[in-house]
Amino acid sequence: YHIFNKLKMTRKQAMDMYLATVAEAFEAGVMPRCHLEDITRADFYGFVVPFVNELMNMSRDAKIPVRIRACDTMGYGVPYPEVVLPRSVPGIIYGLHHYSDVPSELLEWHGHNDFYKGVANAATAWLYGASGVNCSLLGIGERTGNVPLEAMVMEYASLRGSFDGMDPTVITEIADFYKNEIGYNIPPMTPFVGKHFNVTRAGIHADGLLKDEEIYNIFNTKKILNRPASVLIGKASGLAGIAYWINANYNLPENEKIDKKDPIVIALKEWIDAEYEDGRQTTLSDEELECKILELSNGKLIKR
Repeated sequence: YHIFNKLKMTRKQAMDMYLATVAEAFEAGVMPRCHLEDITRADFYGFVVPFVNELMNMSRDAKIPVRIRACDTMGYGVPYPEVVLPRSVPGIIYGLHHYSDVPSELLEWHGHNDFYKGVANAATAWLYGASGVNCSLLGIGERTGNVPLEAMVMEYASLRGSFDGMDPTVITEIADFYKNEIGYNIPPMTPFVGKHFNVTRAGIHADGLLKDEEIYNIFNTKKILNRPASVLIGKASGLAGIAYWINANYNLPENEKIDKKDPIVIALKEWIDAEYEDGRQTTLSDEELECKILELSNGKLIKR
């Protein structure tokens, strides 16, 4: 596509042009980063490997390293080793490392999320020898976006068993900055940064949270992301969901927490049911609930 349809060249013409540009960089003492654009649609053995072999030969002669970036420009890559090249991410990274002698520290992956495989492909590139993966904050990028940085922070920790000095609570600060300062609308269901990523609507899930947060929260989101688990109050919340919301929203200490048998919880549930019987379709806002609780508790239960 790029050689024939965009550049209108033969493969030899394209390779000569690319290599001449790299030679100029070496002459200037610059360490080049060579982007193998659209590699998941390229002739891997017929063009990619011979081209990268030439790059590595030039690098050795110039005694200047060259960084190789494998770009899944259209998101066609898949993380399965059984798949034939050029779509196999394991095959691409393995091939560049073993057939073209690109050292891991000079090999990186650049992915797109067109088929929802951005994170899986990036993690696979790591596992098969790429030292780095390109990311963007919140996955913002061309078309369907790039690999989210926050996703790869979590992926790194899950693979290595440690954040290795990274502070993941900054992820929440980044999301807040994008929302409040830039005005960027983060889809509410987005993992780790969306408004509802650790929020449940189902009463049975809220009951589990009330008994033990680990039952229905992916990890200690308060500790790791400074985002405590929460519930949305609606038609399916149930008594347990209401109790959990009150305890969390009012920051009640352990010895003052209420359960689903509390009179305020029961009275609030009756009011909520009446709202939906009258035709309400939306969940209840914090402000609505706080106002009703103030009324039901005769002003005794106030948000701290």
